[in-house]
Amino acid sequence: MNPAPPLHTIADIQSLFEAHADLHALLSHVEGLGLPDAWIGAGFIRNPAWDVLHGRTIDVSCLTDVDVIFFDPVDTRGERDGAVEHRLRERDPGQNWSVKNQARMHLRNGDAPYRDAFDAVAHWPETATAVAARSIGGRIEVIAPYGTRDLLDLIVRPTRAFGHKMNVYRERILAKDWPVRWPKLTMLTTWDEAWPGPHNSLDRIET
Repeated sequence: MNPAPPLHTIADIQSLFEAHADLHALLSHVEGLGLPDAWIGAGFIRNPAWDVLHGRTIDVSCLTDVDVIFFDPVDTRGERDGAVEHRLRERDPGQNWSVKNQARMHLRNGDAPYRDAFDAVAHWPETATAVAARSIGGRIEVIAPYGTRDLLDLIVRPTRAFGHKMNVYRERILAKDWPVRWPKLTMLTTWDEAWPGPHNSLDRIET
């Protein structure tokens, strides 16, 4: 059993993923492919963090998928993503690998073109989901465009990028079983409660 350190900061998340052999192995698989600006994000970071904060043991078999992103504007063919998924399945057939080149995902999401993987992650639905990690020479790096406070405080909040997509955000979180699996969560379902005060819904926080 891998020990789970306390989670208070982004450095604690990095330490968690460095110490947990199974999580670290998945990051190493992606690192080994040499993709540009490549990370694993979303539930891969969020779910283990929430498990630890609920006093549970991390089990990678509970991951519904492993969301791999990279950023390469030179080759945005969907077939390339499929080929990368195939290579990852060869390395670990037990995971449901999902690979998306973020250089084209703005088209599906109705956004302006993303500048890089960090910018793409900043356009994900929830602040607690907009987190990604990668392995560089065995050391873990974490990006969090909105910081990690909401993630570690168990708050589900729409990102600033979803100020004009609140219907999509609400439909998404209503379809999840998150409050059942993690009962300590605070679910913010309206823009006013998520971002009280005179915020411009199209503003974006960068840290």
